[in-house]
Amino acid sequence: MPSNKSVSDAPIVQFTNCRILRSHQLQREDLWVREGKILNPEKLFFEEKGSADIQLDCKDSIIAPGFIDVQINGGFGVDFSLATDDFKSGIDLVSQKILSHGVTSFCPTLVTSPPAVYHQVLPQISIRNGGAHGAGILGAHLEGPFISKEKKGAHPEHCLRTFEAGAFQDLLATYGSLDCVRIVTLAPEMKRSSEVIWELTKRGICVSLGHSVANLSQAEDAVQHGATFITHLFNAMLPFHHRDPGIVGLLTSDKIPAGRRVFYGMISDGIHTNPAALRIAHRAHPKGLVLVTDAIAGMGLAPGRHTLGQQVVEIDGLNTYIAGTKTLSGSVATMDTCVRHFQEATGCSAEIALEAASLHPAQLLGIEHKKGTLNYDSDADFLMLNDDLYVQATYIAGEEVWRQDALGM
Repeated sequence: MPSNKSVSDAPIVQFTNCRILRSHQLQREDLWVREGKILNPEKLFFEEKGSADIQLDCKDSIIAPGFIDVQINGGFGVDFSLATDDFKSGIDLVSQKILSHGVTSFCPTLVTSPPAVYHQVLPQISIRNGGAHGAGILGAHLEGPFISKEKKGAHPEHCLRTFEAGAFQDLLATYGSLDCVRIVTLAPEMKRSSEVIWELTKRGICVSLGHSVANLSQAEDAVQHGATFITHLFNAMLPFHHRDPGIVGLLTSDKIPAGRRVFYGMISDGIHTNPAALRIAHRAHPKGLVLVTDAIAGMGLAPGRHTLGQQVVEIDGLNTYIAGTKTLSGSVATMDTCVRHFQEATGCSAEIALEAASLHPAQLLGIEHKKGTLNYDSDADFLMLNDDLYVQATYIAGEEVWRQDALGM
């Protein structure tokens, strides 16, 4: 049957012999793509009387939505929290390199920094679609400086700030601009944080709770004002206590506004969170779990000394510490590694592991209508994986942007 070109001249590609992750299940059906979008084959057949121009045999691969990393500080020698003249080339390098790990969209993350760094770096971050040049940029994640001194983790204490009389104006003055900002991590116990959360949420910016000594009541109040995310659950917050579970208690709180879901990030690298803690969180609130790498500049590099913003860090195997201490400072795990570790640690299905790195972050950012799924009319950002969840090929807008070479398969 010839293609009907009255609707579009663009070629129709049919991916065959595959299992597609759709509606939370791996389904044995074909994937149809045109002009960077997932096609509904019924409409194609019955309304357009069309068919495929190109057929690609996927050799029984899994096809899943591309991964979305909402917390990545850098990688491959690039540190997003360092103000450099060639910052754009650095972010381009990272966006290209993470394609091989299945990441098709990400939020470049800046740790606590002096205002001058935000003023120089943020104007150089542009929200853009992904493609052969690299993964798409969804906007910046600003982790700090409005966080707790007691739970600063790897963040430099001399750069930490509080909300003064101006509150939201203080935040604006610190960052310089919110034009490209998608997520802000702050400590909800800080005075005037509620009005800041409300102002950020009103502007469509996701507020995340982290690096905090907040009790459960303070965390619930933050959610009621609009916060929807928890930054790397268990890390840099009060440990769970049965009389006041703190931020962790949000996973089973009965004070979440109706129709809202609280999401939480997990660094599933085998270092930051004990597998038992990962299992507890997942079983308590499976639909809120978002896998993040929290990767630093040393991801993809040999062990040794690297940077994380204003700090020097040492990499020893999969451990990364602030130099001269045992304070963990981000991760060097890649997203595909985190997905596989999550599945192994929890015993969950492949579908659940893949959705934690795709559907859930898309839902967090409110973009699930176009990313994080393989629903009809969504962006054709997807991966081919084998049964062990190793990435074989990465596609953005229906175009192959990375493929495992024959020697590596």
